[in-house]
Amino acid sequence: MRKILSLVTKICKEQNLIEDGDKIAVGVSGGKDSLVLLTALKNLQVFYDKKFEIVAISIDLSNGQMNFSEVENYCKERSIPFYMKKTNIFEVIFDIRKEKNPCSLCANLRRGVLNSYARELGCNKVALGHHLDDLIETFIISLFFEGRLSTFLPSTYLSRTNITVIRPLLFVSENEISKYAENLPIVKNICTADKNTQREKAKQILSMLDKNYLNAKKKLFTAITNPERFNLWKNIKKNDN
Repeated sequence: MRKILSLVTKICKEQNLIEDGDKIAVGVSGGKDSLVLLTALKNLQVFYDKKFEIVAISIDLSNGQMNFSEVENYCKERSIPFYMKKTNIFEVIFDIRKEKNPCSLCANLRRGVLNSYARELGCNKVALGHHLDDLIETFIISLFFEGRLSTFLPSTYLSRTNITVIRPLLFVSENEISKYAENLPIVKNICTADKNTQREKAKQILSMLDKNYLNAKKKLFTAITNPERFNLWKNIKKNDN
């Protein structure tokens, strides 16, 4: 956890992600990323120069079929307030709309519920567990599947809910997270689309690049975060053909 905490502290200070008096809702899906984020922020409270509160929020996508009891116990042992919101998001996506590519809609619905519930609880920020690999994979998805250059920002203000979304793990690799997450109460992913998504294809592309080109992942991260942008067109009209 020491290395993870160091990187979390670095991005929080560089990007001013946490300020005095913040009440931060940590979106806890039950996966390794969100649980490591929750643990890191709890540890950060001990020494960080800004004083802030955290609460954990889990969104049940299947209206009671997901079991978050171990996550709730984990929070209780660490004096972290835990809240769960039941939804029928899976029913809407798979049974009603029968989405062929469900991930984007699922993410939007889930985050909408999370942000609204966080606001109800008096939070002004929501922390998500996106890490360094997610940052690069999202860039690859945007490039190869959408034809644009886009990825996560460390923080995003959402005017509709008056919530700022922060991503304190963006300097942390998935490998580093996996090392620490071995003893965490991981909740099994019951989504039928798991491992069959554009993100999985992006992981394969990234793995291929990193295998065949020295430090490809590191160079992609540097390119994304580099403040210098050369030869990228601005205000070019789309070709109608």
